[in-house]
Amino acid sequence: MAGEVTDWNDIEKRKAAEGHDKFHRLGWKRLTVILIVEAIALGSLSVPSAFASLGMVAGVIVCVGLGLIAIYTSHVVGQVKLMYPHISHYADAGQMLMGKFGYELVGAMFAIELIFLVGSHTLTGAIAFGNITNNGNGLCSVVFAIISAIILLLLAIPPSFAEVAVLGYIDFASIIIAIGITIIGTGIESAQGSITQSDWSAWPKPGLTFVEAFIALGNIIFAYSFAVCQFSFMDEMHTPKDYVKSIWALGIIEIFIYTVTGALIYVFVGQSVESPALLSAGPVLSRVAFGIALPVIFISGSINTTVVSRYIHGRYYKDSVVRFINTKKGWATWLILITVVTIVAWVIAEAIPFFSDLLSICSCLFVSGFTFYFPAWMWFKLVKEGKWYERKNLPLAIVNALVFALGIIVLVCGTYASIADIVNQYNAGTVRGAFTCAPLG
Repeated sequence: MAGEVTDWNDIEKRKAAEGHDKFHRLGWKRLTVILIVEAIALGSLSVPSAFASLGMVAGVIVCVGLGLIAIYTSHVVGQVKLMYPHISHYADAGQMLMGKFGYELVGAMFAIELIFLVGSHTLTGAIAFGNITNNGNGLCSVVFAIISAIILLLLAIPPSFAEVAVLGYIDFASIIIAIGITIIGTGIESAQGSITQSDWSAWPKPGLTFVEAFIALGNIIFAYSFAVCQFSFMDEMHTPKDYVKSIWALGIIEIFIYTVTGALIYVFVGQSVESPALLSAGPVLSRVAFGIALPVIFISGSINTTVVSRYIHGRYYKDSVVRFINTKKGWATWLILITVVTIVAWVIAEAIPFFSDLLSICSCLFVSGFTFYFPAWMWFKLVKEGKWYERKNLPLAIVNALVFALGIIVLVCGTYASIADIVNQYNAGTVRGAFTCAPLG
């Protein structure tokens, strides 16, 4: 009997060693690719419609300004990870801020946000399939959502981010080409007069309401939501201090892509620009663009499934070798979990079947915390040395206080605006109902 125990212990030690090796293979270049996969996806498709609400001047200022803030707060998240290496997910950071309550609260926010993100990718995939097939010649749109969910599930099977990194190059090429087709297509149609004379403006659209302004702001904030997964990604790095290179590379790429995409498509199309933006390219080109965008829709979405499932799985099997997902039980529980997450995400996509508001809800309820007020709070409690009002700390104390205030404003006002817009659209009958076969876009 003693020999059997020893043998089993040896197996567990070997599996644990294999697991540690498997989940610590990420370098800063691969991290950049993973961040790009997770970040530059649906956000870029919502920016042009935000420009249509805010106008060119405010749109550019907000796009660049929020991008720089996101880079800074992501830097703070990285500092916290280096100072407290045991933090594996945002929930662990919540525990550092608020104890057990913070762990549970932030953990719930983290999981719900990521499941909402998977839902938004499910919805976008359904819109894409509907557009490509001309709504399937009457095929129920729920079927397209189910197909999207199945693809997202299959791509989420590999549990290690390093294993998914290779798909990042396909993902990045996919969104860049799709955006490029949309920009060129709308530009040519605008020049030929195929699109009604563009009515773009440097200033906010006439009669811009509070709700519309915050929906636009929420959509741009959503585009910079990469900090939510940063702890999880850094936990797989073999040299975590290299994260700085990754966030600056990602941040600059994001600011450039979002600003250029938002500005050019808005100029070419004007106030009639749709969300997601690929719908604005015209019947033929939008089908081509959506076809090319399918990899980014599904690869980026599956990353979010992997992150939230890794958090839940790792938490439940915290003290067991099962958490490494390299045993029969590990794989069985992993497959069950990602299936459940995908089903819940599909339900969300069907219950909130309109793109901009789903993204805005995600931004205002959750990204406001993960990108703004939580990092600012972490700086005050976990990063700074000495009193906040000391000369060396005062400039950053002011910056973080402003970022914290911004996050709270977005949380309160943005969430109200998102819910109000959903209610208004249902009352006006401008969107299809939940769980119906009506076309999505």
